[in-house]
Amino acid sequence: MKKINVSNYKKLTLMLFAVMMLGCNNQQKQNNAPTPSKPVEKVVIYKSTFDENEAYNFVKKQTDFGPRVPGTEAHAKCAEYLENQLDNYCDSAFVQNFKVRAFDNTVIDGKNIIGVFNPEAVRRVLLCAHWDSRPFADHDPNPDNYFKHIDGANDGASGVGVLLEVARQLSMTKPGIGVDIIFFDVEDYGPDEKSKVNISGTTDHLWCLGSQHWARNPHDYDYKAMYGILLDMVGNTAPSFKKEQFSTYYAPRVVDNIWKLASDLNYGDYFVDEVGGIVTDDHLPLNEIANIPTINIIHQNFESPNGMFFEHWHTVKDNIDGIDPATLKIVGDVVLTTIMKE
Repeated sequence: MKKINVSNYKKLTLMLFAVMMLGCNNQQKQNNAPTPSKPVEKVVIYKSTFDENEAYNFVKKQTDFGPRVPGTEAHAKCAEYLENQLDNYCDSAFVQNFKVRAFDNTVIDGKNIIGVFNPEAVRRVLLCAHWDSRPFADHDPNPDNYFKHIDGANDGASGVGVLLEVARQLSMTKPGIGVDIIFFDVEDYGPDEKSKVNISGTTDHLWCLGSQHWARNPHDYDYKAMYGILLDMVGNTAPSFKKEQFSTYYAPRVVDNIWKLASDLNYGDYFVDEVGGIVTDDHLPLNEIANIPTINIIHQNFESPNGMFFEHWHTVKDNIDGIDPATLKIVGDVVLTTIMKE
C-alpha cells in the first residue's frame, strides 16, 4: 500500500473541506434566489371585423327611401327592407305592429322591427336604435322648412346602419350569447317647438312611443336581458360620446365597462370619460318599465348651435352628406367587441 504523507493529507483535507463549503454556498445562493415571476398574460381583445362601408350603405339605403315618417310610403317600404335584412342575418325576424296616440291626438300605426340570435340562450344582450325620422324640421334656421319631413340620416338611420352591420357580422361569427336587435318606431314623433307651448305639463312621455310599447309588451313573455345598448346620432364627423346621465344612473357598471373597452380599443378620444347631459330617449322606458339596465351611446356637443346635439339636428340638412363612415366604424367596433367578449 502506498504510504500517505501527513502534510499532504492535511492539505488534501483542507481542499476537500473548501470544495464542500463552496458547494454549500452555491446551494444556499440557489435556494435564496428569487423565484422567476410568471409571464403576464395579455388581455386579448376581439379583433373587430366591422365594415364601415357596409354600415354606410345601410344608412344610405334607408335615406334613399325618403323621410321615414309613420304613415308615409317611405316608412312602409323601409320597414319591409329592414325586416328582410334582419331576416337574412338573424335566426328569426318579425315586426311588432302597434297603435299609439301622438301628442296631437293622431293615432299612429307603428312597427317595431326585431331580430333574434340564439333564441334559446338565457344570457342575452339587447341592442337597439330608432328607425323613424322626424316629421318636423323645427330646428331649421329657415322657417320655411319648419314643417318639412327630414331624412334623419344621423338621427335614426345611423344607429340602425351600425346595428345592421353588427347583425351581418354576427351571422358569420355566431355569438355565444343571445342577442336581440330592435329598431324602435315612433321615437321622433314628439311635439314640435310651436306645439309645446300649448301642451300642459311635461312632454317627455310624448316621445319614444315605440319603445314604451315594447317595454310593456316585449316580444317574449317575461323577457330578460343582462343589459341593453341604445345607439342614437352615431354617424357625424368628430363625435363626442359623453356618458349620458340616465345611463350613469340606471346602468353605471355597463357605462364604465363599455367606456373602458373603448379606451382599450384606442377610442378614448371619442368615448369621452366625462358625464354629459340628460337625454329622454328609447333607453328610458327600457330602464324604467322593462327594468333592463340600458345605456345610450349618443353624440353630445354643448358648443353646438342646437344646444347639445350635432349641428343639423332636426333640420333638413340631417341627410347622408353628414354621415362619416369612420364614426360608424368607431361605434361598430365597440358594440361588436362588447358582444363577442361575452
